[in-house]
Amino acid sequence: MKEYCFSVSEELEGERVDKALTKLMDFASRSYIQKQIRAGGVKIGSVFVKPGARVTEGDEIVICVPDCVQPDLKPEPIPLNILYEDEDVLVVNKPKGMVVHPAAGHYSGTLVNAVMYHCGDSLSGINGVLRPGIVHRIDKDTTGSVIVCKNDTAHLSLAEQLKEHRVTRAYHAICCGTLRQESGVIDTMIGRDPGDRKKMSVLSQNGKRAITHYRVLKQLKGYTYVECRLETGRTHQIRVHMASIGHPLLGDGVYGNKKCPFRLEGQTLHAKLLGFEHPRSGEYIETDAPLPDYFKHLLTIL
Repeated sequence: MKEYCFSVSEELEGERVDKALTKLMDFASRSYIQKQIRAGGVKIGSVFVKPGARVTEGDEIVICVPDCVQPDLKPEPIPLNILYEDEDVLVVNKPKGMVVHPAAGHYSGTLVNAVMYHCGDSLSGINGVLRPGIVHRIDKDTTGSVIVCKNDTAHLSLAEQLKEHRVTRAYHAICCGTLRQESGVIDTMIGRDPGDRKKMSVLSQNGKRAITHYRVLKQLKGYTYVECRLETGRTHQIRVHMASIGHPLLGDGVYGNKKCPFRLEGQTLHAKLLGFEHPRSGEYIETDAPLPDYFKHLLTIL
């Protein structure tokens, strides 16, 4: 059991305790906080609070967070589309609908379950038991290249390359509307949406800098086929950035139009090129993940 203590500032005066804690705790959702309040896990001072309680400037809020019980992850014989593999790294072409690593509601059928079966005990352990080998991720409905590290040395090397923006990451996407510029750079701050903690948004302050370079590959009927290269790697970066300039990705019901004229499972976004310096040899390795069939079919239609 971990105990967290927060002091209420003037800006939070009069807020409900669950709303105040949601703003104070980046790692917890409002529904989770409400659950802890109902379970008697939140106090103001020494008094346990009830749902609906309001906070006052200077209040000390104490919340007790139960220790996380790690599920017993099992290897699963899920076929992998392997783009590159050696004794240190594995690059796979992730299909649409597959979650990269286990989380609440997704403890099987993930990429981690698949690579555990494929690699056995040869996976880095730096990110813990829930994310063995995982040094970066892409969204469930985004397809394409994901690198998996087979040992801690490879993991540390790739993590440093990602931090220093030395990994090539080029995505192909179909966005709504016609882009007026053939290329451009989107440079903003991105952080949690103040009105919806499950979403990200462009912020004027308190976010992290995010840079996306885009170029038009082909103008389509009412849409544009683009390549987006990441200079940084924020959560939902391309989806948020393209929506911020008025061109959300086709099929993106979170940042774009919930009504889509095509039967799609999420955004049309594919991690096509992935390039990195090999952690052992220093050689530059670049993989190119073929576009999935649904994506090629859309391009033909449009």
